[in-house]
Amino acid sequence: MTEKTTVGSGLLRRMTSRSPDEGHRAATPLELFFDLCFVVAVAQAGVRLVHAVAEGHFASGVAGYFFVFFAIWWAWMNFTWFASAYDNDDVFYRVAVLVQIAGVLVLAAGVPRAFDHGNWAVAIAGYVVMRLSMTCQWLRAARHNSGAERSMALTYAAGLTVVQLGWLALLLVPADARPYLFVVLALAELSVPPLAERRYRSSWHPHHIAERYGLFTIIVLGESLTAATIAVQNALDEHDELGELLSIAGGGLLIVFAAWWIYFANPAQERLTSMKRALQWGYGHLFILGSAAAIGAGIEVAVEQVTGKAHISAVAATAAVTIPTALYLLTGWYLQARHFKRDAAELALMPVTVFVVLACTFLGTWGVLAAGLVMALSVTIGTLLSARPESDTLRKPHLT
Repeated sequence: MTEKTTVGSGLLRRMTSRSPDEGHRAATPLELFFDLCFVVAVAQAGVRLVHAVAEGHFASGVAGYFFVFFAIWWAWMNFTWFASAYDNDDVFYRVAVLVQIAGVLVLAAGVPRAFDHGNWAVAIAGYVVMRLSMTCQWLRAARHNSGAERSMALTYAAGLTVVQLGWLALLLVPADARPYLFVVLALAELSVPPLAERRYRSSWHPHHIAERYGLFTIIVLGESLTAATIAVQNALDEHDELGELLSIAGGGLLIVFAAWWIYFANPAQERLTSMKRALQWGYGHLFILGSAAAIGAGIEVAVEQVTGKAHISAVAATAAVTIPTALYLLTGWYLQARHFKRDAAELALMPVTVFVVLACTFLGTWGVLAAGLVMALSVTIGTLLSARPESDTLRKPHLT
C-alpha cells in the first residue's frame, strides 16, 4: 500500500512505481483536463499554419508549425509516460501538472508572435515552465526510490535541465541560426528517454499508454472538425459558393471519420512489449498527431481558396488537405497497421490509398471530396478484408 503523510490540509504520498500489470488502469480526470488544455495550443498552431499557407508562405508556415507542434507534443508525451508510471494523485502532483498546463497556455499565447514576427521569447518561456515542472516531478521520483530506478529519475531531471538551458540560449543566437540549433535541441530532447532508461525501464502501463494516445488523437481530430466547421460557416455567411463549400465540408468529414476508424482498427497495446517498440511507436506519433491537426488547417485553407481569401491555386489548397492526410495514413500504417495484416491484399491497401489520396490533389477544388471518398472506400475494403474467415492461406497477424 502506498505510504501517506499528512502535510497541511492535504496528503503527500510516496512517488513509487505503479505496477505495469495494474488492472482497470484508465485515464484520470486530471489527464483529460491536461489534454484539453494542450489542444488550445494545437489550435493556435493550426490557425497560424492556415494564415501562412493561405498567403503562399509554405516553407516558413510548415517549419513554424513543426517547431511549435514539436514543443506541444513532446511536453505532452513526456508527462503521459511519466504519469503512467508514477501518478500518485496527491496535492504536489496535481499542482505540478497544473503548472504544466499554465506553461502550455503561455506557449499558446506566444504562437502568433513566433509565427508573425519570429519572436519566440513567450513561446519558449511557456515551454521552459512546462519542462521545469516535469523536472521537479522526476526529482521527487528520485527522492522516493533507490538504486537503478533512482539513477533513471536523476538522469531524466539532469537531461531536462540541460536541454532547457539550451532552449533559453536559442533566444540569444542570430535568427538565421535558430533553425539549426532547434534541430540540435530537438534531438537532445529525444535522446533523454533512451539515455535515462538504458539500464532501468520506467513502469509505464501499455493499456494506459495506448488509451492516452488514443484519447489525444480523438481530441486533435475533433479540433480539426471544429476548425473546419467554423471556416465553412463563416464562408457561407459571406459567399454563395454553396456547392464547392459543401464538397469541401463533406470530403473533410469523410477524411476525419476514416482517420478515426483506421487509428482504432487495431489494439495498439499489443505492440508495446519493449522499450524499443514503445519509443518507436511513441515518437512516431509526432507525425500522426501533427498531420491530424494539419488536416483541419488544410480544410480551412481550401475553404479560404474557394472564397477568394487565399492567394494560392486550387491545387495548392487541396494539397494542404491531401498531404497531411497521406502522412497520417503512411505513418499509421508503418507504426501499427502493417503489423496486424494477414496477407498481401491487406498489407498493400493503405499504401495504395496514400498514393490515390495524393493523386486527388490534382483535381483542384473537388479534390478534397474525392480524397474523402477514397478514404471511405479504403475503410470499407479494409473492413471486408479483415472480416474474411481464417484459412491456411492467410497469415496470422505478425507483431515483430
